[in-house]
Amino acid sequence: MAEESRPVPTKSRTATLTDVARLAEVSIATASKALNGRDQVKAETRARVIAAAEKLSFSPNALARGLLAGRTGSVGLLTSDLEGRFSIPVLMGTEDAFGAGRMSVFLCDARGDSIREQHHLQSLLSRRIDGLIVVGSRTDPRPSLGRNLPVPVVYAYAPSESPDDLSLVSDNVGAGRLAVEHLIACGRTRIAHITGDPAYKAAQDRAAGARATLEEAGLPMAGGQVLFGSWTEGWGRGATRMLLANTPEVDAIFCGSDQIARGVLDALREHGRDVPGDVAVVGFDNWEVLAANARPQLTSIDMNLEHLGRVAAQRLFAAIDGKTGSGIESMPCRLVPRESTTAQG
Repeated sequence: MAEESRPVPTKSRTATLTDVARLAEVSIATASKALNGRDQVKAETRARVIAAAEKLSFSPNALARGLLAGRTGSVGLLTSDLEGRFSIPVLMGTEDAFGAGRMSVFLCDARGDSIREQHHLQSLLSRRIDGLIVVGSRTDPRPSLGRNLPVPVVYAYAPSESPDDLSLVSDNVGAGRLAVEHLIACGRTRIAHITGDPAYKAAQDRAAGARATLEEAGLPMAGGQVLFGSWTEGWGRGATRMLLANTPEVDAIFCGSDQIARGVLDALREHGRDVPGDVAVVGFDNWEVLAANARPQLTSIDMNLEHLGRVAAQRLFAAIDGKTGSGIESMPCRLVPRESTTAQG
């Protein structure tokens, strides 16, 4: 009796990995390794498998490739503040990077609730995600999710309290330096700093950078101290009135946020001080709706949050491939110059 011939896929049937293995005369496992670039396959065997796949027009779908590699091609984004003006740019950057990598993204908002966060975490893990990015609503350190999770985790904007975790943050100390260096370069020597809630690490870090830069330049801080308050235009107006009453010779003000800066501009205008002729003003956050519509337009520090999000996604991709990291990685901010700090003539 003649040997039964092996079935050959026809145009009406899509070729499978089994068909490729049969044509290349290798096992299914070897065919899989060859097509996924594994090192355990000889070069001649890999070439034979690839030739068979091309002849059969074999194209494994994304899910099959992922399962063969032990992955699902999906990641989780866990945020504490989906409505936050700072967390959203980070999320946009991460999603852009994941989209470029053809990853599916599951987005969950814990709303700052630890119980809700744990619920979302378990839900994401049940979907067999390959990795997770945790985005905070402010720059203060947050509790770690722990090192016993089955997937790698990267923290963005708000660092983990654990040095064993990998966290990406904005360099707020460097940003404070950047703002004051710019004002000094504009010829200002009597520089004040009006900022927000002292309980925020970001406020303390920006103030530390500003103080250090003034000290290195041999300049005192106008007003004698950092003026801490709230992140509001009202505080910016009130603090500026106090500053002008006590230190009328002030010629520059570095503000901890664009909202504060808008209040500062209002108060300077009320007191007949020209900006930037008499007093230069720098804001923080580069919130376009405030900075670009201020009169004059406001020079501001941009935290590059979308870039931070993209880098966080890149670090997660690396961790998924086994290249794990730890500690805190600071991302530089940038200054966006506008009319409020034109150099004195």
